[in-house]
Amino acid sequence: MLALVLLVLVAAATAAVLRRGAGAYPRHPAAAPAARVPRGPGAPFRVVAGVAGGAAALLYLWGVLCVGLAAMGAEDGGAGSSPPRPCRAGVSPAVSGTVVGHSASYLPLGFRCETLDGGGYDSADVPGYLNPGVAVLAFTAVGSAVAAGYATEWRARAAARSGGPAPASNRRKGSL
Repeated sequence: MLALVLLVLVAAATAAVLRRGAGAYPRHPAAAPAARVPRGPGAPFRVVAGVAGGAAALLYLWGVLCVGLAAMGAEDGGAGSSPPRPCRAGVSPAVSGTVVGHSASYLPLGFRCETLDGGGYDSADVPGYLNPGVAVLAFTAVGSAVAAGYATEWRARAAARSGGPAPASNRRKGSL
């Protein structure tokens, strides 16, 4: 599992470096350096929204992988398959001996082992931090996106009230 996390981190870092063009030679040596474009009022919020949304998606995919592997381990037949392997992790043999079934859930993420008495418990194969982490990151992404829209709208309305130039995103382009 740790190797998969490291692989994802290395892939993300490699993609960022390749996109940036970090190297000994510039990609376009004949091109003049571009003029710096002023950032919009909601740019920091958009960055936070993008990063939080990407992190939420990656964390959810990690959870789907954990649930899928637990389900595959539970369905694996053969010697030692009762109780299912995911239902044996983190509990005593007396409790895991009462397992009669299991269920996998992808929203919210979880793998539940069902016992004889009608109750059950969550498998240790699916970490408990996944659902709260995905929720916090998703709410952060949505809140930041709303804040970016609000900041852009606030600046546009302030410019309209003062009679000043409209922000670049609100200017008309071309002729009608």
